[in-house]
Amino acid sequence: MSSINVVDVEATCWDGPPPPGEVSEIIEIGLTVVDLAAGTRLGKHRVLVRPQRSRVSAFCTELTSLTQEEVDEGVPFAEACRTLARDHDTATLPWASWGDYDRKQFTRQCEHTGTGYPFSADHTNAKLRFTEAHHLRRRPGMAQALGIAGLPLEGRHHRGDDDSWNIAALVLHLLANNAW
Repeated sequence: MSSINVVDVEATCWDGPPPPGEVSEIIEIGLTVVDLAAGTRLGKHRVLVRPQRSRVSAFCTELTSLTQEEVDEGVPFAEACRTLARDHDTATLPWASWGDYDRKQFTRQCEHTGTGYPFSADHTNAKLRFTEAHHLRRRPGMAQALGIAGLPLEGRHHRGDDDSWNIAALVLHLLANNAW
């Protein structure tokens, strides 16, 4: 395997339970391509997704900086999935995310919308790998892991493209330490 897609999603969220009739939906997909052979991040990509069954709350905007108006300009979820498969070969390339949230959110949303799952079955939970490689008792958040690895947080935390870029740096850190 010479490259891997590192994926991070942002989804609608609330300070407490969702309002009646609303569910958490992906509103931003960040993807960074990592060339494992060269040990470099090749590119950072972003797809905005227009939610169908929820709205962006003030809490969500505070956390992510994404607004309802911004995601209203996004593409439907099914189109976002087709874009990932077409532009980034996600159906065949291995991929990684920080934890299992992203994988599970895609699975739930694909099942609910009848959309084909855009990723290969070859998924790596980078948070688990990092935790094991550093012999940690608890699984750290991405920002905490960057600190442990001595890496800077680049961009804005809780934005899909920036978080995928930072997670990719952690993947490369693991690779450099023979833990990938």
